[in-house]
Amino acid sequence: MADTYTNISIQFVFAVKNRSSLIEKSWREPLYQYITGTIQNYGHKLLRINGMSDHIHIFIGYNVNQLIPELIREIKTASNKYIRDNKFTRYKFEWQSGYGAFSYNFTDRENVINYIINQQLHHQKKTFRDEYMEMLREFEIEFKAPYLLDFFEDSFSDI
Repeated sequence: MADTYTNISIQFVFAVKNRSSLIEKSWREPLYQYITGTIQNYGHKLLRINGMSDHIHIFIGYNVNQLIPELIREIKTASNKYIRDNKFTRYKFEWQSGYGAFSYNFTDRENVINYIINQQLHHQKKTFRDEYMEMLREFEIEFKAPYLLDFFEDSFSDI
């Protein structure tokens, strides 16, 4: 019987509901460690995780035995519960329902990892909205403005 071999790298990007800046630096690392455990429990390999107070980037070696929507649902559900159980914020924490999933060549892994590592520096120059829109355009993903993540810094009239 022949074995099946895959090597698929995917970056997920999703935001806190209403783009609220609720992910505080003081509990960001424990949250990332928890999400890492969730990802690994489903047989995926975490390559890098990082983000800002209002969104997160997760880069994984993808296990094809689980559908992407199922994995995202598990990450969001488990991390929501983890945040609530640990009382990390006095505000209601929820992830937005949408997400971006972007695949990369194996040779691009190091660049994506460095990009995710440097989120804080990157966002000194570019808003999350600009970053997300750039990714959608770079990957030639067709989208409808009303179905994008909530962005409050401006309207979609310039899309």
